[in-house]
Amino acid sequence: MAQMIPLEDYVSQVLEALSPLEGGRVPLGRAHGRVLAEDVTAAVPVPPWTNSAMDGYAVRAKDTTGACPQTPVVLPVSGDVPAGAAPQPLAEGTAQRIMTGAMLPEGADAVVKVEDTDQAPGPHPIPERVEIRAAATPGLSVRRAGEDVAAGDPVMAAGTRLSAAAISALASVGLGSVLVRPQVRVAVVSTGAELRDAGQALEPGTIPDSNSLLLAGLVAEHGAVCTSVARSGDTAESLAEVLRQAAAGADLIVTSGGVSAGAFDPLTMLAQVQRGEEAPVHLDFVKVAMQPGKPQGHGWVLADDGRRVPIICLPGNPVSVLVSFTTIVAPGAGPPGRAGCGRRRRAASRSACADGARGGGLADPAGAAPARSGALHRGPHRLRSPFRPR
Repeated sequence: MAQMIPLEDYVSQVLEALSPLEGGRVPLGRAHGRVLAEDVTAAVPVPPWTNSAMDGYAVRAKDTTGACPQTPVVLPVSGDVPAGAAPQPLAEGTAQRIMTGAMLPEGADAVVKVEDTDQAPGPHPIPERVEIRAAATPGLSVRRAGEDVAAGDPVMAAGTRLSAAAISALASVGLGSVLVRPQVRVAVVSTGAELRDAGQALEPGTIPDSNSLLLAGLVAEHGAVCTSVARSGDTAESLAEVLRQAAAGADLIVTSGGVSAGAFDPLTMLAQVQRGEEAPVHLDFVKVAMQPGKPQGHGWVLADDGRRVPIICLPGNPVSVLVSFTTIVAPGAGPPGRAGCGRRRRAASRSACADGARGGGLADPAGAAPARSGALHRGPHRLRSPFRPR
């Protein structure tokens, strides 16, 4: 019987076989769900200029001294300030009608809301004069430039996953594009002649293909892109062709099933017929000290463009797939884990094995770990499961 290797050692083997991917700069319109590759600072202040917090009239506060409903102060209206306009300076003893968010005129230091005047709210022609019925103080209903964020202030840290709110915030501080971590392209292949599409009527001896949906969902949940989902029969020839097609446009292939000791396990059969450095598929299989998920494999597939695309081969039991993905695939295939190599990757593998696949790789780049698969510790790893482990 082959000796089992520790999970940490196997994850290190897998990580060392991966090559780093480069990030890139993308416009904010295509950044949703991506992960920042660098800390971000504000390019412009928020607000970018001193502006009105209310619809009303821009005034000099001293010109409204003593104003009240019984003895209003009457000021001539010298202009309109809609949002987006650059206003003229405010002359002493006058007012300018102003909209919420509009730039405060030079010389004005307060805004009297329209409800504290004799004018009705809403659209209507600009009045010749306005009755101010409440005295203003300097700064009333005024938002100062940069009072929320100053230019150069830190806004977001590297590793932040960009939500809709985050992208809105980046736009508000003057950014149009951001540097993001690479989004790994993953092809999913499930093996087994017995597999049928979910919801399809089952013939004797067949089962629903749940693993392809599981893997595609895990890939998406952890920030990568699923480029294809395919299924192979139980022959080495059909599997070799499916893998060749899966390698096109993928950075990584993840398979389920066919890695154990069965007479018809296609991946082990393929490994027997595809040998040597010139072979289009190279696979190595081991027994890992974890349960479920003991039989594992990895290697590479030669793509049509000459690239050697890494492949990680997981067992076929659905719970084994979930546990194996979390502990083996996640640390190496996602944006953080592929940004470095050597020591950094080995550190990621130790973190994954000790903490349920937190840390680098497909573990949430924003810092949150995927749902833990169970108590992972030294020695054989076990998870209680309603399925019979394979």
